[in-house]
Amino acid sequence: MLAEIDAKIRKAKKAFKQLGYIAEDVSAKEFHDYMTGEIFSEDKTTLRDVLDSEFLAIHELVEISELKKMGRTINKRVIVGSPKTMIYEAHFTAMELELNYALLKKDYPWIRTRLERHKTSVLEDDPHLPEELRPRGKAILERFKKMITEST
Repeated sequence: MLAEIDAKIRKAKKAFKQLGYIAEDVSAKEFHDYMTGEIFSEDKTTLRDVLDSEFLAIHELVEISELKKMGRTINKRVIVGSPKTMIYEAHFTAMELELNYALLKKDYPWIRTRLERHKTSVLEDDPHLPEELRPRGKAILERFKKMITEST
């Protein structure tokens, strides 16, 4: 499993270069612990889902990298042990990078699906979303909806 994760990390680093994103180093163990650790949300995304999707792998690696940039230690409790503002800041940065990469790949169906999920599961139904971050979440939705409308 760790070898498969290492391969995903190496592939994501190439995507990061295309996006101009400077990521922190993330080990396969950190990635595994993050993906299998405790969470406070109803998110059902599994480690297998992420390993099977280039876009989700990029998303999760950006989240981990952003949390490391904020000084967090990545372990199985980093999500539940960190302020929610940090978790959502990392998540929103990850959404932006993931969607920018999907735009680069011209995968508009992926973008539409992810925006719909973002709208319903984060902006409408997530009781943990800090109110001060709601405008950023809405801005991501509107910006990428506009981009795909203009691109298709």
